[in-house]
Amino acid sequence: MSVAGKPVLVIGGGIAGLTAAVELADTGVRVILVEKTASLGGRVARLHQYFPKLCPPSCGLEMHYRRLRANSAITVMTLAEVVDLTGSPGGYEATVRVEPRYVSSTCAACDACTKVCPAERRDDFNYGIATTKAVYLPHGMAYPALYAIERKACRAGCTACQDACAYGAIQLQAEAEVRKLQVSAVVAASGWTPYDASRLVHLGFGKCRNVVTNVMLERMAATDGPSGGRILRPSDGKEPRTVAFVQCAGSRDENHLPYCSAVCCAASIKQAAYIRALYPETAITMFYIDVRTPGKLEEFQAKITEDSNFRLVRGKVARVEENAGTADLLVTAEDAMASQKSTTHFELVVLATGMVPATAGLPAALARDEFGFVAPASGGGVFSAGCAHRPADVSASVQDATGAGLKALQVVRRDVAHAR
Repeated sequence: MSVAGKPVLVIGGGIAGLTAAVELADTGVRVILVEKTASLGGRVARLHQYFPKLCPPSCGLEMHYRRLRANSAITVMTLAEVVDLTGSPGGYEATVRVEPRYVSSTCAACDACTKVCPAERRDDFNYGIATTKAVYLPHGMAYPALYAIERKACRAGCTACQDACAYGAIQLQAEAEVRKLQVSAVVAASGWTPYDASRLVHLGFGKCRNVVTNVMLERMAATDGPSGGRILRPSDGKEPRTVAFVQCAGSRDENHLPYCSAVCCAASIKQAAYIRALYPETAITMFYIDVRTPGKLEEFQAKITEDSNFRLVRGKVARVEENAGTADLLVTAEDAMASQKSTTHFELVVLATGMVPATAGLPAALARDEFGFVAPASGGGVFSAGCAHRPADVSASVQDATGAGLKALQVVRRDVAHAR
């Protein structure tokens, strides 16, 4: 049974936004789900496995996609961004700019367009490790399962994809639209972005060929990733025999991110398990300030780190340098327990960069705290969930989103009651 009243606007189509949308729709509330990129799934869609069970994210996402497909109360807008928000609880007006996909819903995902496309673009889904054609399917589990075109990557005057499409789905002259939406409440679930590792000059990212970030390693490990699930050195494609994880790469640092990003320790331990499964003889060292794996993750940490080839060193890394001849890495770090500084040779270094809330482009009406996370709004019509609210893992993000959806439902019901 549908609930009367205006719809709820959910900003962000990652795991938190999807959860809020399907839970609200199941109560009969209409939902408009706005996602900035070409497909839903957010950062979770880029994971190889969840911790602590180490199962693929496709299970949870597909469950949400099935619920979404089955519920006509949800309207999905991709390549869309909320640029303004005015009003009050029960009566907000949102201004949404929708960028053209240049591919219509008649797309059959036959791949004929990519076979003839002569241009390439940076593959953001794989964090720039690989490229795609300018016309591309965002990823294998993309929802909607439609291709998109990055026009700025196209060659001037090229119509190869349009000419090759037997379904007439390519619309190269499409233009952006601006839409006004009347909504009762807003759930901000815009997610997060990885901290820019190039700002950590002393850790060598961008200068040392075999220094990667934790999100890049996640895509290397993924079977649908650029290396087909093999974790290999970027410089020469070899399997690393020694790997260092550098924790708090920018986090808990007043010059970068002053807060703890909550999931980095467990994520690095999970990624160590990836390496161990692939290369049982590879030696792994994790440099840390404190290992933070609260609650049920304590057992997960104990299980993975009991491996004799996994070494924990309490101390900050001072610098990472490259041997120009071999592309191997020299990591200079303190060992607080031994009260000494040492320099150790590694073949691959992984920086555990922190979470930055992806809230910079949200309307000014959505207040943010000193760290950029969405702050509770006075009046109670705007709610935040997941990593727009705080650094959180998938489980906590889902719980956040369910709670935010419940609060939004209360606003809708109050609005309906006042209208009677």
